[in-house]
Amino acid sequence: MHKILSFLFVLTGITGLAQSSAGLALIPLPKEVIRKEGIFTIDPNTQIRVADGAQVLQPVADYLAAYLYRAAGLELQVSGEGSKTNEIEFSLDAAISGAEAYRLEVGPERIRIRAKAGAGAFYAVQTLLQLLQGEREGDTPRPIEVPAVQITDAPRFEYRGMHLDVARHFFPVSFIKRYIDLLAMHKFNRFHWHLTEDQGWRIEIKKYPRLQEVAAWRKETLIGHYSDQPHQFDGKRYGGYYTQDEVREVVRYAAERFITVVPEIELPGHSLAALSAYPELACTAGPFEAATKWGIFEDVFCPKEETFTFLENVLTEVIELFPSEYIHIGGDECPKTRWESCAHCQALIKKEGLKDEHELQSYFIRRIERFINSKGRQIIGWDEILEGGLAPNATVMSWRGIKGGIAAAKEGHKVIMTPTSHCYLDYYQSDAEGEPLAIGGFLPLEKVYNYEPIPDELTAEEARFILGAQGNVWTEYMPTEAQVEYMAFPRALAIAELTWTPREQKNYADFTARLVRHFDRLDAKNLNYSRALFQVKAETRPAAPGSAAVVFSSLDPKAEIRYTTDGSAPGPGSPLYTAPVSLSAPTLLKSAAFQGASRKSSVLSLQFEPHLVTGKPVVLADPPSPNYSLGGPQALVNGFIGSDTRYGDSEWLGWAGKDMEALIDLGARVPVSQVQTRFFNGPGQWIYLPRAMEVAVSNDGKKFKPAGKFTNFPEQSRDKTFAAAVSFKKNTKVRYLRVTVRRHGIIAPGKQGAGHEAWLFVDEVRVK
Repeated sequence: MHKILSFLFVLTGITGLAQSSAGLALIPLPKEVIRKEGIFTIDPNTQIRVADGAQVLQPVADYLAAYLYRAAGLELQVSGEGSKTNEIEFSLDAAISGAEAYRLEVGPERIRIRAKAGAGAFYAVQTLLQLLQGEREGDTPRPIEVPAVQITDAPRFEYRGMHLDVARHFFPVSFIKRYIDLLAMHKFNRFHWHLTEDQGWRIEIKKYPRLQEVAAWRKETLIGHYSDQPHQFDGKRYGGYYTQDEVREVVRYAAERFITVVPEIELPGHSLAALSAYPELACTAGPFEAATKWGIFEDVFCPKEETFTFLENVLTEVIELFPSEYIHIGGDECPKTRWESCAHCQALIKKEGLKDEHELQSYFIRRIERFINSKGRQIIGWDEILEGGLAPNATVMSWRGIKGGIAAAKEGHKVIMTPTSHCYLDYYQSDAEGEPLAIGGFLPLEKVYNYEPIPDELTAEEARFILGAQGNVWTEYMPTEAQVEYMAFPRALAIAELTWTPREQKNYADFTARLVRHFDRLDAKNLNYSRALFQVKAETRPAAPGSAAVVFSSLDPKAEIRYTTDGSAPGPGSPLYTAPVSLSAPTLLKSAAFQGASRKSSVLSLQFEPHLVTGKPVVLADPPSPNYSLGGPQALVNGFIGSDTRYGDSEWLGWAGKDMEALIDLGARVPVSQVQTRFFNGPGQWIYLPRAMEVAVSNDGKKFKPAGKFTNFPEQSRDKTFAAAVSFKKNTKVRYLRVTVRRHGIIAPGKQGAGHEAWLFVDEVRVK
């Protein structure tokens, strides 16, 4: 007998939030949940009924029937007639406000699903399936018990999106469908399909066959991280593309789950793969090849008539394949180097009365927008489309922080918020050992969940232009399906809740309590989600001079935290954490969460190295970026060393467009021989080593004199970190130290982040 999935329902106690939603593990949390007495049992005699006049809901009823058959072996009839007992009824309700809103009522005799449109009914079904509370393998069909509830629900935002980059790494249609199923399960309604890049073109275009024959393939792929120097490659041809029939199948599949697929065709930048197939569209003669490493490349589409003809023909086929109101045209990270030296571009700037190359990009975007508008569609672009003037009807996807979104909303343009600080799911989500290689950064689940898409700077009228938010999954460092799942989940579920649930009902502790139980469903789907939620958290606190205390915590109240101080991995027999761990000597402290003999988390390592100013007062002239200031100013002198590979942990502080100046008070005049610190080196993330480190000394905190300077920073380094030191004359006694680090400045052409201010990341300031 073949195996099927059946459901088990476990009732738990009821407490507070959202009128007794606790114990139901619903994600995203509905607007209103009221628990009732009793249960409804779905058994082989249960009927699914579509009420008179509600035939528009028939596909959703069929979807539910098919799901219950696949999952539990229950072959339920779907009809327009029923007994009004032991039935699941679908009906239309014009009084419900909004196409995505619904009411779900579960009583002992029947389940009623009411909605104004198919989308609302579909979301009611997703909630119903989550009420079934878990899946397991079984040999025979079993009845399913559903708790009695009354749920009234509607989304907060109209745009609830997830993105997937298939250009850096290609994924088959089977995985795209699995990804869409996961999005539908959590009430997302947009799938942003990033189809073209410098590294590969992933969609068949009939009129231009070389796009799939040439541009869809690269000769090899970068090994390791972009910041590793010199670059190394695997020597293996890589690529793939989706046929138009496959695209139609994905679009149909998504539509059945009320998800709109938003295609992205990058222009005018990130076009190197397309130029490898059609070099005549560039400003120079080429030849070109699809990029084999990540980043930004100077060869871009040239704004000449044959280029616009090509793009209009491509977009015509794209528009025929995708019924989406929006067509994403990229518009980001377009270097102007080729345009600056191109005779055609300079003549076009003069002819059109444009100010510079930035306005030339605006001209390019506006032409594409007019064409797409002529086809009855609208464009979305990354926030660089604001440069040089925004196209009249464009929607802005704000990724470089929130300023672009604020500016667009104030101008009356629609906005989708997706800032790197909270929505880039290719960033590290844990600072524990064993995390897979990622692009950089640090974005834990809690930070994603606590994001608020409507900036405080907007008035109520301006806030109406914020359509919603989106999680982005860029795949430079995600070569496999399992790795995409690991990086996207469960952080995507935080995106789902912050875009669906009313702001005032969000609560991270409640979310994680529901999420722990929701993991059972993800386990049943064999999803390779991250377990970082169970990771031990460490808070470092200053103690006596030269020492520190570490406070451990875990979101799992049942977890036992065990630790070691000798550098070994903690095990079930290691010391049990019961009080802050005091440190006064160099120590490699490791911790992990356990349940009995089973380790539930990765190992968290903290390197403590006390020095002369450990725990001393420190004042910063300019605060670090809010996104990279977890440890606060004391992180510079707490004795703990930051990660060698990740700059997003609490020990690194980051500045953009500012120097670092730290004033340290030693408390009394003491001999000092050296000041040393470390800097993160990550050109692939726009993080560059500084130009100089300067140290000045004072005995009154007012008058300072230079004591030394370090300027020998390498142009390129394979190492992720670089240490610099300033040594003092023998027996120099000082009370105050002023450490100034001069940032790299504007990133040079041809390098990652060209034209932007480089980031500066500083670790512990060690004083001997």
